[in-house]
Amino acid sequence: MSKTPQSVPTLSGTPAQRATVALAIAAALIALVFVVLDSWAYPWVKAVHVMAIISWMAAMLYLPRLFVYHSEAEPGSQVSATFKIMEYRLLTAIMNPAMIVSWVLGIWLAWHSGYYASQWFLLKLALVVALSGVHGYYVGAVRAFANDRNTRSTRHWRMLNEVPALLMVGIVILVIVKPF
Repeated sequence: MSKTPQSVPTLSGTPAQRATVALAIAAALIALVFVVLDSWAYPWVKAVHVMAIISWMAAMLYLPRLFVYHSEAEPGSQVSATFKIMEYRLLTAIMNPAMIVSWVLGIWLAWHSGYYASQWFLLKLALVVALSGVHGYYVGAVRAFANDRNTRSTRHWRMLNEVPALLMVGIVILVIVKPF
């Protein structure tokens, strides 16, 4: 007996409205973190930041793999419906919250450490902005797949799967080595 997957929840509101809400939440969290936390919390904030980064990267590497398999599934099939649910849950339960926590705590860490003016940090920040752009591209892909409107090939998703890994390599090298 096959189990029928649940219907896929949809993201309500326009993209601009969702982006505005996300930015407002992130700004409120940043303000809260800056007001509540003091320098004594630095190692704890750093630990949570690293955990959020690990979660964000795991989702960023897994989601395009789901897209590879989903693009091979027949639109409207039970397999496609299952991928829709998996993609939506990965995005909303892990990837989005992890990115927000990474950004909020990362900004706090940069401010309290004084690294925000360092050249290595500015390059790292540019790579994180690029990673966030890939994240946004994945959000659009989740919507396209949810509406059976994917136009990208499995090859496209396989290649795009490598982009977050390459960005991560650059980010980690900059943070650990601080080459300049």
